[in-house]
Amino acid sequence: MSKQIFNHALKIVSLLALFTALAIPAAGAETSKRAIAKKQPVTKTSSSKKSVSARKRMRFVSGIKRKGIIYAAVPAKPSYGQIAGLHDAQDALDLKSSVALVIDQDTHEVLFSKNDSAVLPIASLTKLMMGVIVSGAKLPMDEIIAVTQDDVDTEKHSGSRLKVGTSLTRGELLHLALMSSENRAAHALGRTYPGGMATFVSLMNAKAKLLGMNDTSYAEPTGLSPRNQSSARDLATLVNAAHGDALLRELTTSPGYQVAVGSRTLQYNNTNRLLKNPEWDIGLQKTGYISEAGRCLVMQTKIAGRKLIMVFLDSAGKLSRMGDAERVRRWVESAPAKVNVSTAIKQISG
Repeated sequence: MSKQIFNHALKIVSLLALFTALAIPAAGAETSKRAIAKKQPVTKTSSSKKSVSARKRMRFVSGIKRKGIIYAAVPAKPSYGQIAGLHDAQDALDLKSSVALVIDQDTHEVLFSKNDSAVLPIASLTKLMMGVIVSGAKLPMDEIIAVTQDDVDTEKHSGSRLKVGTSLTRGELLHLALMSSENRAAHALGRTYPGGMATFVSLMNAKAKLLGMNDTSYAEPTGLSPRNQSSARDLATLVNAAHGDALLRELTTSPGYQVAVGSRTLQYNNTNRLLKNPEWDIGLQKTGYISEAGRCLVMQTKIAGRKLIMVFLDSAGKLSRMGDAERVRRWVESAPAKVNVSTAIKQISG
Protein backbone atom coordinates (compact mmCIF):
# COMPACT_ATOMS: atom_id res chain seq x y z
CA MET A 1 0.00 0.00 0.00
CA SER A 2 1.36 3.46 -0.94
CA LYS A 3 2.02 6.05 1.73
CA GLN A 4 -0.63 8.36 0.22
CA ILE A 5 -3.33 5.68 0.36
CA PHE A 6 -2.33 4.72 3.89
CA ASN A 7 -2.58 8.34 5.11
CA HIS A 8 -5.97 8.72 3.46
CA ALA A 9 -7.26 5.56 5.15
CA LEU A 10 -5.94 6.74 8.50
CA LYS A 11 -7.84 10.02 8.18
CA ILE A 12 -11.09 8.16 7.45
CA VAL A 13 -10.63 5.93 10.50
CA SER A 14 -9.93 8.98 12.68
CA LEU A 15 -13.07 10.75 11.51
CA LEU A 16 -15.21 7.65 12.10
CA ALA A 17 -13.82 7.30 15.63
CA LEU A 18 -14.49 10.96 16.41
CA PHE A 19 -18.05 10.70 15.09
CA THR A 20 -18.67 7.64 17.25
CA ALA A 21 -17.41 9.40 20.38
CA LEU A 22 -19.56 12.47 19.85
CA ALA A 23 -22.68 10.44 19.09
CA ILE A 24 -22.83 8.80 22.52
CA PRO A 25 -25.37 10.48 24.87
CA ALA A 26 -24.53 11.69 28.34
CA ALA A 27 -25.69 9.67 31.34
CA GLY A 28 -28.15 11.04 33.87
CA ALA A 29 -28.50 9.14 37.17
CA GLU A 30 -27.04 10.55 40.35
CA THR A 31 -25.61 7.26 41.53
CA SER A 32 -23.96 6.51 38.17
CA LYS A 33 -20.28 7.24 37.65
CA ARG A 34 -21.22 8.36 34.15
CA ALA A 35 -23.35 11.24 35.46
CA ILE A 36 -21.66 13.99 33.41
CA ALA A 37 -20.60 12.43 30.12
CA LYS A 38 -19.34 9.22 28.60
CA LYS A 39 -15.88 9.24 27.03
CA GLN A 40 -14.73 7.26 24.00
CA PRO A 41 -11.20 7.00 22.54
CA VAL A 42 -10.42 8.95 19.38
CA THR A 43 -7.19 9.73 17.60
CA LYS A 44 -5.47 12.96 18.56
CA THR A 45 -6.61 15.98 16.56
CA SER A 46 -5.91 19.69 16.67
CA SER A 47 -9.10 20.16 18.74
CA SER A 48 -7.37 18.49 21.68
CA LYS A 49 -5.12 21.57 21.91
CA LYS A 50 -8.02 23.89 22.67
CA SER A 51 -7.76 25.79 25.92
CA VAL A 52 -9.65 24.70 29.01
CA SER A 53 -11.69 27.91 28.94
CA ALA A 54 -12.75 27.14 25.37
CA ARG A 55 -13.90 23.69 26.43
CA LYS A 56 -15.93 25.23 29.24
CA ARG A 57 -17.61 27.63 26.84
CA MET A 58 -18.55 24.64 24.71
CA ARG A 59 -19.86 22.86 27.86
CA PHE A 60 -17.40 20.03 27.32
CA VAL A 61 -15.81 17.97 30.04
CA SER A 62 -12.01 18.06 29.82
CA GLY A 63 -10.52 15.23 27.78
CA ILE A 64 -8.46 12.55 29.55
CA LYS A 65 -5.35 10.92 28.17
CA ARG A 66 -4.66 7.33 29.21
CA LYS A 67 -2.06 5.01 27.73
CA GLY A 68 -1.50 7.29 24.76
CA ILE A 69 -5.23 7.54 23.91
CA ILE A 70 -7.10 10.84 23.90
CA TYR A 71 -10.66 10.53 25.28
CA ALA A 72 -13.00 13.10 23.75
CA ALA A 73 -15.89 14.30 25.93
CA VAL A 74 -19.50 14.69 24.87
CA PRO A 75 -21.37 17.96 25.61
CA ALA A 76 -23.55 17.71 28.73
CA LYS A 77 -27.25 17.30 28.06
CA PRO A 78 -29.04 20.57 28.93
CA SER A 79 -31.50 20.55 31.82
CA TYR A 80 -35.14 21.57 31.43
CA GLY A 81 -34.29 24.77 33.30
CA GLN A 82 -31.50 25.61 30.89
CA ILE A 83 -33.76 24.97 27.92
CA ALA A 84 -36.42 27.24 29.45
CA GLY A 85 -33.88 30.03 30.02
CA LEU A 86 -34.28 30.01 33.81
CA HIS A 87 -30.55 30.53 34.28
CA ASP A 88 -30.95 33.98 32.75
CA ALA A 89 -32.61 35.14 35.98
CA GLN A 90 -30.19 37.06 38.20
CA ASP A 91 -30.36 37.41 41.97
CA ALA A 92 -28.64 39.38 44.70
CA LEU A 93 -26.69 36.36 45.98
CA ASP A 94 -25.50 35.24 42.55
CA LEU A 95 -26.77 31.69 43.08
CA LYS A 96 -25.85 29.01 40.56
CA SER A 97 -29.21 27.26 40.93
CA SER A 98 -31.82 28.52 38.49
CA VAL A 99 -34.56 27.92 41.09
CA ALA A 100 -34.30 28.72 44.79
CA LEU A 101 -36.61 29.27 47.73
CA VAL A 102 -35.86 29.96 51.40
CA ILE A 103 -38.69 30.27 53.90
CA ASP A 104 -39.00 30.61 57.66
CA GLN A 105 -40.49 27.31 58.82
CA ASP A 106 -42.35 28.84 61.77
CA THR A 107 -43.76 32.00 60.19
CA HIS A 108 -43.84 30.82 56.53
CA GLU A 109 -42.22 34.12 55.58
CA VAL A 110 -40.44 33.99 52.24
CA LEU A 111 -36.85 35.13 52.75
CA PHE A 112 -35.53 34.42 49.27
CA SER A 113 -37.23 33.50 46.02
CA LYS A 114 -36.00 32.81 42.51
CA ASN A 115 -38.20 31.19 39.86
CA ASP A 116 -40.00 29.43 42.73
CA SER A 117 -43.11 28.60 40.68
CA ALA A 118 -41.24 26.91 37.82
CA VAL A 119 -42.18 23.23 37.44
CA LEU A 120 -39.14 21.06 36.73
CA PRO A 121 -37.94 17.46 37.07
CA ILE A 122 -36.85 16.83 40.66
CA ALA A 123 -34.66 13.72 40.34
CA SER A 124 -34.04 11.91 43.65
CA LEU A 125 -35.91 14.54 45.65
CA THR A 126 -38.73 12.18 44.65
CA LYS A 127 -37.44 9.75 47.28
CA LEU A 128 -38.54 12.11 50.04
CA MET A 129 -42.19 11.49 49.13
CA MET A 130 -41.39 7.79 48.77
CA GLY A 131 -40.15 7.89 52.37
CA VAL A 132 -43.28 9.71 53.54
CA ILE A 133 -45.47 6.94 52.12
CA VAL A 134 -43.37 4.03 53.41
CA SER A 135 -42.94 5.49 56.89
CA GLY A 136 -46.57 6.52 57.17
CA ALA A 137 -47.81 3.03 56.26
CA LYS A 138 -46.24 1.59 59.45
CA LEU A 139 -45.18 -1.56 57.60
CA PRO A 140 -42.81 -3.96 59.42
CA MET A 141 -39.31 -2.50 59.07
CA ASP A 142 -37.73 -5.89 59.75
CA GLU A 143 -39.49 -7.60 56.83
CA ILE A 144 -36.98 -9.05 54.35
CA ILE A 145 -37.22 -7.73 50.77
CA ALA A 146 -35.21 -9.14 47.87
CA VAL A 147 -33.87 -6.98 45.03
CA THR A 148 -35.08 -8.37 41.70
CA GLN A 149 -34.47 -7.69 38.03
CA ASP A 150 -37.52 -5.41 38.10
CA ASP A 151 -35.54 -3.02 40.31
CA VAL A 152 -32.72 -2.58 37.78
CA ASP A 153 -32.70 0.90 36.25
CA THR A 154 -33.72 0.81 32.60
CA GLU A 155 -34.38 4.59 32.50
CA LYS A 156 -30.84 5.91 32.98
CA HIS A 157 -28.91 2.64 33.28
CA SER A 158 -27.39 3.80 36.56
CA GLY A 159 -25.26 1.46 38.59
CA SER A 160 -25.99 -0.06 41.98
CA ARG A 161 -24.08 -2.01 44.60
CA LEU A 162 -27.23 -3.97 45.41
CA LYS A 163 -27.04 -6.91 43.04
CA VAL A 164 -30.12 -8.77 41.91
CA GLY A 165 -30.86 -11.35 44.60
CA THR A 166 -29.66 -9.17 47.49
CA SER A 167 -31.99 -9.40 50.50
CA LEU A 168 -32.29 -6.58 53.05
CA THR A 169 -34.91 -5.47 55.52
CA ARG A 170 -37.41 -2.77 54.62
CA GLY A 171 -35.72 -0.51 57.16
CA GLU A 172 -32.29 -1.05 55.58
CA LEU A 173 -33.63 -0.32 52.10
CA LEU A 174 -35.35 2.84 53.31
CA HIS A 175 -32.14 3.98 55.00
CA LEU A 176 -30.09 3.50 51.82
CA ALA A 177 -32.70 5.15 49.62
CA LEU A 178 -33.00 8.28 51.74
CA MET A 179 -29.38 8.65 52.86
CA SER A 180 -27.42 7.46 49.86
CA SER A 181 -30.09 7.79 47.15
CA GLU A 182 -29.98 4.06 46.32
CA ASN A 183 -32.27 3.64 43.32
CA ARG A 184 -32.81 -0.12 43.52
CA ALA A 185 -33.67 0.22 47.20
CA ALA A 186 -36.30 2.87 46.45
CA HIS A 187 -37.79 0.85 43.61
CA ALA A 188 -37.95 -2.32 45.68
CA LEU A 189 -39.83 -0.45 48.41
CA GLY A 190 -42.45 0.71 45.91
CA ARG A 191 -42.67 -2.65 44.15
CA THR A 192 -43.29 -4.59 47.38
CA TYR A 193 -45.80 -2.13 48.83
CA PRO A 194 -49.25 -3.70 49.38
CA GLY A 195 -51.04 -3.35 46.05
CA GLY A 196 -47.81 -3.06 44.06
CA MET A 197 -46.07 -0.23 42.28
CA ALA A 198 -49.19 1.29 40.69
CA THR A 199 -50.80 1.63 44.10
CA PHE A 200 -47.64 3.08 45.59
CA VAL A 201 -47.29 5.79 42.92
CA SER A 202 -50.97 6.67 43.20
CA LEU A 203 -50.50 7.14 46.94
CA MET A 204 -47.53 9.43 46.30
CA ASN A 205 -49.67 11.61 44.02
CA ALA A 206 -52.63 11.50 46.41
CA LYS A 207 -50.42 12.63 49.31
CA ALA A 208 -49.08 15.49 47.19
CA LYS A 209 -52.63 16.69 46.50
CA LEU A 210 -53.54 16.33 50.18
CA LEU A 211 -50.60 18.57 51.11
CA GLY A 212 -51.65 21.14 48.51
CA MET A 213 -48.74 20.37 46.17
CA ASN A 214 -50.69 21.17 43.03
CA ASP A 215 -47.63 21.58 40.80
CA THR A 216 -46.35 18.10 41.63
CA SER A 217 -46.66 14.77 39.80
CA TYR A 218 -44.92 11.44 40.37
CA ALA A 219 -44.37 8.65 37.82
CA GLU A 220 -42.20 6.31 39.92
CA PRO A 221 -40.43 6.35 43.32
CA THR A 222 -36.73 6.71 42.42
CA GLY A 223 -36.61 10.05 40.60
CA LEU A 224 -34.86 8.59 37.56
CA SER A 225 -37.79 9.58 35.35
CA PRO A 226 -37.98 13.26 34.33
CA ARG A 227 -41.76 12.89 34.63
CA ASN A 228 -41.36 13.31 38.39
CA GLN A 229 -41.84 17.07 38.55
CA SER A 230 -42.53 19.77 41.11
CA SER A 231 -41.96 23.42 41.98
CA ALA A 232 -39.84 24.93 44.74
CA ARG A 233 -43.00 26.02 46.56
CA ASP A 234 -44.38 22.49 46.57
CA LEU A 235 -41.06 21.00 47.66
CA ALA A 236 -40.89 23.39 50.61
CA THR A 237 -44.30 22.08 51.64
CA LEU A 238 -43.03 18.50 51.34
CA VAL A 239 -39.91 19.23 53.41
CA ASN A 240 -42.07 20.77 56.12
CA ALA A 241 -44.33 17.69 56.21
CA ALA A 242 -41.45 15.19 56.10
CA HIS A 243 -39.65 17.01 58.89
CA GLY A 244 -42.53 16.09 61.17
CA ASP A 245 -41.58 12.40 60.84
CA ALA A 246 -38.82 11.41 63.28
CA LEU A 247 -37.77 8.41 61.19
CA LEU A 248 -37.28 10.55 58.06
CA ARG A 249 -35.29 13.11 60.03
CA GLU A 250 -33.02 10.37 61.32
CA LEU A 251 -32.45 8.53 58.04
CA THR A 252 -31.94 11.56 55.77
CA THR A 253 -29.32 13.06 58.10
CA SER A 254 -27.47 9.83 58.83
CA PRO A 255 -23.82 10.42 57.78
CA GLY A 256 -23.11 6.79 56.93
CA TYR A 257 -24.52 3.28 57.14
CA GLN A 258 -23.29 -0.29 56.73
CA VAL A 259 -25.28 -3.25 55.46
CA ALA A 260 -24.27 -6.92 55.39
CA VAL A 261 -24.71 -8.49 51.96
CA GLY A 262 -23.77 -12.16 52.11
CA SER A 263 -20.19 -12.38 53.31
CA ARG A 264 -19.54 -8.70 52.52
CA THR A 265 -20.22 -5.50 54.42
CA LEU A 266 -21.06 -2.50 52.25
CA GLN A 267 -20.34 1.02 53.48
CA TYR A 268 -22.69 3.75 52.27
CA ASN A 269 -22.30 7.49 52.85
CA ASN A 270 -24.67 10.43 52.74
CA THR A 271 -24.83 12.31 49.44
CA ASN A 272 -24.91 15.68 51.26
CA ARG A 273 -21.42 16.75 52.34
CA LEU A 274 -22.82 19.66 54.40
CA LEU A 275 -23.80 17.15 57.10
CA LYS A 276 -20.12 16.81 57.98
CA ASN A 277 -19.73 20.56 58.42
CA PRO A 278 -20.08 21.58 62.09
CA GLU A 279 -21.36 25.01 61.03
CA TRP A 280 -24.58 23.40 59.80
CA ASP A 281 -27.51 22.21 61.93
CA ILE A 282 -29.54 20.15 59.45
CA GLY A 283 -32.78 18.49 60.53
CA LEU A 284 -33.74 16.87 57.20
CA GLN A 285 -32.27 16.86 53.71
CA LYS A 286 -32.29 15.22 50.29
CA THR A 287 -30.17 15.62 47.19
CA GLY A 288 -30.97 14.71 43.60
CA TYR A 289 -29.53 14.61 40.11
CA ILE A 290 -30.47 13.58 36.61
CA SER A 291 -29.41 15.53 33.55
CA GLU A 292 -32.95 16.86 32.96
CA ALA A 293 -33.16 18.21 36.52
CA GLY A 294 -29.62 19.41 37.14
CA ARG A 295 -28.26 19.25 40.70
CA CYS A 296 -30.96 19.62 43.36
CA LEU A 297 -31.04 20.01 47.14
CA VAL A 298 -33.72 20.47 49.79
CA MET A 299 -33.06 20.98 53.51
CA GLN A 300 -34.57 21.90 56.83
CA THR A 301 -31.94 23.70 58.86
CA LYS A 302 -31.44 26.16 61.70
CA ILE A 303 -29.49 29.37 61.04
CA ALA A 304 -29.08 32.34 63.39
CA GLY A 305 -31.83 30.98 65.62
CA ARG A 306 -34.32 30.62 62.77
CA LYS A 307 -35.67 27.33 61.44
CA LEU A 308 -35.47 27.53 57.66
CA ILE A 309 -36.48 25.43 54.69
CA MET A 310 -34.22 25.69 51.64
CA VAL A 311 -34.88 24.49 48.11
CA PHE A 312 -32.32 24.64 45.30
CA LEU A 313 -33.14 23.22 41.85
CA ASP A 314 -31.31 22.97 38.54
CA SER A 315 -27.81 23.82 39.69
CA ALA A 316 -25.33 23.22 36.90
CA GLY A 317 -22.18 22.32 38.85
CA LYS A 318 -21.60 19.24 40.98
CA LEU A 319 -20.84 21.30 44.11
CA SER A 320 -22.70 24.50 43.28
CA ARG A 321 -25.93 23.53 45.08
CA MET A 322 -23.88 23.17 48.28
CA GLY A 323 -22.20 26.48 47.49
CA ASP A 324 -25.60 28.13 47.08
CA ALA A 325 -26.65 26.83 50.50
CA GLU A 326 -23.47 28.29 51.99
CA ARG A 327 -24.18 31.66 50.35
CA VAL A 328 -27.67 31.72 51.84
CA ARG A 329 -26.38 30.71 55.28
CA ARG A 330 -23.81 33.52 55.32
CA TRP A 331 -26.43 35.97 54.08
CA VAL A 332 -28.89 35.07 56.84
CA GLU A 333 -26.16 35.15 59.48
CA SER A 334 -24.99 38.58 58.34
CA ALA A 335 -28.28 40.30 59.20
CA PRO A 336 -30.88 37.76 60.37
CA ALA A 337 -33.44 40.35 61.44
CA LYS A 338 -33.30 42.27 58.16
CA VAL A 339 -33.36 39.37 55.73
CA ASN A 340 -36.53 39.45 53.65
CA VAL A 341 -37.68 38.75 50.15
CA SER A 342 -37.60 42.39 49.01
CA THR A 343 -33.81 42.48 49.32
CA ALA A 344 -33.34 39.04 47.81
CA ILE A 345 -34.86 39.24 44.37
CA LYS A 346 -33.49 40.91 41.27
CA GLN A 347 -34.82 39.49 38.03
CA ILE A 348 -33.71 40.60 34.58
CA SER A 349 -36.48 41.10 32.06
CA GLY A 350 -36.63 39.73 28.57
